[in-house]
Amino acid sequence: MTRAELATGSAVFLAVVVAGTASVKQVDRHFAHQSVAKPSTSSAACVTDDGSWKNWVWANVPALSPKCE
Repeated sequence: MTRAELATGSAVFLAVVVAGTASVKQVDRHFAHQSVAKPSTSSAACVTDDGSWKNWVWANVPALSPKCE
């Protein structure tokens, strides 16, 4: 390995690390801003008397959710 190859590889590695760190910070800011901008007004997920789910938007459901009041 020549010095030029080592320098090029080191520069590429450093650029990837910097880009990855910047993107993680950007994603964190995006989701933090999104959660502040859209406060949740719904209560926690619960099971109604007929067995259907209330306030649960995902396809998978928690196994031991409480009954709705």
